[in-house]
Amino acid sequence: MSVRTGSRIAVYVVMVASECAPAAKAGGLGDVVFGLSREVEVRGHAVEIVLPRYEHMRYQDIWGFQVSYEDLWVPWFGGAIRCTVWFGFVHGRRCFFIEPHSAENFFGRAEHYGYADDVNRFAFFSKAVLEFLLRTNKRPDVIHCHDWQTGLLPVLLYEQYQQHMPWQRVCYTIHNFGHQGVTGDWVLWASRLGRLEHFTHPDRLGNGYGAVNLMKGGIVYANFVTTVSPQHAHEVRYSDQAGGLGHTLYVHERKFGGVLNGVDYETWNPETDPLLPTRYTADDLTGKYHAKARLRHRFWLRERYGPIVAYVGRLDQQKGMHLVHHAIFHTLGHGGQFVLLSSTGHQQDVNDHFWWLKNHLNDNPDCHIEIGYHEELAHLVFAGADILVVPSMFEPCGLVPLIALRYGTVPVVRAIGGMIDTIFDRDHSLRPAHERNGYVFHHTDEHALESALHRAISLWFSSPEDFRELMVNGMRADHSWATPGQHYVDIYDFIRHPG
Repeated sequence: MSVRTGSRIAVYVVMVASECAPAAKAGGLGDVVFGLSREVEVRGHAVEIVLPRYEHMRYQDIWGFQVSYEDLWVPWFGGAIRCTVWFGFVHGRRCFFIEPHSAENFFGRAEHYGYADDVNRFAFFSKAVLEFLLRTNKRPDVIHCHDWQTGLLPVLLYEQYQQHMPWQRVCYTIHNFGHQGVTGDWVLWASRLGRLEHFTHPDRLGNGYGAVNLMKGGIVYANFVTTVSPQHAHEVRYSDQAGGLGHTLYVHERKFGGVLNGVDYETWNPETDPLLPTRYTADDLTGKYHAKARLRHRFWLRERYGPIVAYVGRLDQQKGMHLVHHAIFHTLGHGGQFVLLSSTGHQQDVNDHFWWLKNHLNDNPDCHIEIGYHEELAHLVFAGADILVVPSMFEPCGLVPLIALRYGTVPVVRAIGGMIDTIFDRDHSLRPAHERNGYVFHHTDEHALESALHRAISLWFSSPEDFRELMVNGMRADHSWATPGQHYVDIYDFIRHPG
């Protein structure tokens, strides 16, 4: 419950998510959960995080790992599944990890996602979280849920647990409308919601033809819904980027908004980063040039005069991989070197293509393709590269270019989602010169990418001083969690006291 601290009320928040960096991270969601939790704590509030206990986590980043609750029985279908709940500190954050002991082995797998029963796994997780809060008498003021994996939780809270948790409010943040947790109505029986006609109605979870949409349920039942940038909030309301949920967002528009994600500057900061050969600041970039030399050595690139262009992200069509392919050869043809650091995606044809490309370019002294994401290596790429390409087809926020800005790496981005809110073209933006920080293109064809990437490479060669100024502009901008953290605290206050 809330406690008064001085002249303000401290809020007790429980974050529920499938990721929290660095212990359990598959993408930007993990960074957001960790960074936002820390910022809310810095502002004087109490935050706990509840996650699945995956077999493959970075246990070296969890301190004091121990059993917190040994026999948590979670009703599921006609019986119950026993769970063990673990506790540990993830770089100061208080985290609970739910481990189901079931024949399905829900979270004892090689990857976080990508399985045929993903909906089953995370629907159970949502149910287990509420059982854990109920049995341990935890009564947070706000339960902050993230993405489709937790979309069923607000439904369960208000349809099953209201008697025991009448004052709990839910903030639901959607990071990616591309994955919504669409499944059959069996999930209603599994979680003991029942009442098929009630829940499969189009005004609730119904997705047509008896299907159930967990993300839609989260939108309908949460007290407030956010996505990860104001621009993306507009796009999903007025274009097809909501993946069929545009009408639902229209119906619930009074409780929907966009809050731009921040970057955790405790983790991503060249002034303090222990993973760099030499730290550096906007006033002294010497360390960045040391990082560039180390990056070349690490990836067997030859020493030469020219920029390094990088791509950091998943192998996913969403990320504009056909344009990443083109960026590689455009860079190599115009005097630059290219580095790709990427985790595999769920589209096998994309994975296969880039594995082929890796073999094809294996002996090229100006290109290195690293398939298999490593957090420590990402720090070196952000610091050592001169230019970063982010040619996404859609991009709700765009954390990668924000991290690049902090490290003085100039982003070349497509004008979509949160990147419209944060990256301002050096040559064409109406912003003041000191706020211009990268290059922007609008269309999805190769010529559009070239129009921006070529300008970046050309400036690097023709006017090093102007390129350095662009780097420094990015480093001096504030994209920390300070402002978005306050926005979320305001949302918490609003849903607790809507009057």
